[in-house]
Amino acid sequence: MEPIDKAILNRIQSDFPITKRPFRSIGKDVNLPEEEVLKRIIRLKENGIIRRIGGNFVPEKLGFVSTLCAARVPEDRIKAFAEWVNRYPGVTHNYLRDNPYNMWFTFIAPSVEEIQERLKEISQATGITDILNLPATRVFKIRAHFDV
Repeated sequence: MEPIDKAILNRIQSDFPITKRPFRSIGKDVNLPEEEVLKRIIRLKENGIIRRIGGNFVPEKLGFVSTLCAARVPEDRIKAFAEWVNRYPGVTHNYLRDNPYNMWFTFIAPSVEEIQERLKEISQATGITDILNLPATRVFKIRAHFDV
């Protein structure tokens, strides 16, 4: 990866400019024209280095609740379970892990009751009954910055 691409990645991951022309602003910071910044970002996305560009919000400050869920899913049902869980717009992450509770996902909804209801739906639809609902009791850190 070229040093200029690293500079762009460092700039956009934690300090994305909120302006009418954010890519122009980034270009000024890295001494490139706006069009070149856009071209490089598009290429980085096409190459799978950038997953998405968008805002991250604190669900609780917007009136939502969130939880971490863990499910014990037999090997032969992982794909179907993951596909079912991923249908819900409130699911933001869904991972397979090497653990007896092998499927982990985060769920955001307007209320605790809705999360409980959706988890019940998932259980009934998939036949997976061992799903843990693990809401945070305290947040210590939610932020990642990778100096590239």
